Amino acid sequence: MKNPPSKPWLYLITDRKACEPRPLTDLIQGAAEAGVDLIQIREKDLSARALSELVERAVEAVTASATHVLVNDRFDVALACGAHGVHLTTHSLPPAVVRREVGNRLLIGASAHSLEEVKRAEEGQADFVVCGPVFETPSKRPYGPPLGLDSFAHIVKQVSIPVLGIGGIDLTNFRRVLGAGASGIAAIRLFIEAPSIHDVVSCVKRGT
Repeated sequence: MKNPPSKPWLYLITDRKACEPRPLTDLIQGAAEAGVDLIQIREKDLSARALSELVERAVEAVTASATHVLVNDRFDVALACGAHGVHLTTHSLPPAVVRREVGNRLLIGASAHSLEEVKRAEEGQADFVVCGPVFETPSKRPYGPPLGLDSFAHIVKQVSIPVLGIGGIDLTNFRRVLGAGASGIAAIRLFIEAPSIHDVVSCVKRGT
């Protein structure tokens, strides 16, 4: 890490189509300037070349900040393009395998939807886990029903690795997620649809 994030961590997941016509790099630079801690480049439909070009622009956009850029799934692209980390899904290579390949050169984040998956990520030496969905949200329906706050809090208590909440989190309920023990929150719409990312960051950072 360039500098360890102060809690609560704010984790922006990109969706370039959702932020059109605004260029994604403008969103990334604005998020970095506002104080977003981690930005995951999650553009699954891009070719390796196009993804690499985007990651390079993203890394350049956050250079003057403490923000870390992670690449979804592709640790090879992360290494080649100077990104700070990789985010592994439940369909990616296991964290333990990636850790053997990259050592300490990259941050490793991992998605999880259950206590078993969180523990597996911790055992595989992931640096943190994004767990959910905590609340109901259309984008997370394929992963099953929401965990709810009680189950999420139980998961957090069973591990020592930082756990970020995801799924249906907005400015009306993020305090409940942090109160359940989350080290931070991850989101797409919370940031992309906000009139001001700076206001979102300020609200969440003050909300603890």
